[in-house]
Amino acid sequence: MSALSQLNVIQVAGLTKRVSTLEGSLTILSDINFAVKSGESVAIVGASGSGKSTLLSLLAGLDIATEGEIHLDGDALSTLDEEARARVRAEKVGFVFQSFMLVQSLTALENVMLPAELAGDHDAKQQAVDLLKKVGLSHRLEHYPSQLSGGEQQRVAIARAFIGSPKILFADEPSANLDSKNGHLIEKLLFDLNKQNGTTLILVTHDEQLAQQCQRILHIEAGALENISQGVTANVG
Repeated sequence: MSALSQLNVIQVAGLTKRVSTLEGSLTILSDINFAVKSGESVAIVGASGSGKSTLLSLLAGLDIATEGEIHLDGDALSTLDEEARARVRAEKVGFVFQSFMLVQSLTALENVMLPAELAGDHDAKQQAVDLLKKVGLSHRLEHYPSQLSGGEQQRVAIARAFIGSPKILFADEPSANLDSKNGHLIEKLLFDLNKQNGTTLILVTHDEQLAQQCQRILHIEAGALENISQGVTANVG
């Protein structure tokens, strides 16, 4: 492995994804190539159906490519079975979803603790309390998701994503289900925590203004990587 590739926490080469339909084979992604440095923030933008969410699923090891290769922090995902990919995700990855994905039967504190407890962290509760304090929810520890507003639920989801200090954070339209005020609050919180933790951020969005807050922007159109541009916060030397 070259010195350059060692700097890249994500390396994508020749990535193609096809699925079978009644009409035949459908290509969702075609020959995608790019790399992401450790600590970098990258937005993936494109219209609905362009393939950006499929790309995120592949990068996170939630789906398998038809062709090509993804190296996630040194692990070649195509060589791993589902159990091994799940282990990589548990050890290195955090997620923030558009639909929050909280466990309704667990309190805010328990939702945040869950990934750390599954990983065997003995200080899961203290980590969760600290993170909920950082996102302004120290007064909501024992509340269930149904007792929280949409913005509060997404703040719980962000706290959960950062527990265990993941190397890579994947965020799929994190503010899309929120009103403008709460959306901007969530976006600021996400970038602030990401900067504090030195996490690599991969953000899928259709919002160009949100994308501009990242250091780089990958534009996807009809399953192809059209161009790579810099966001307004680009400061990579």
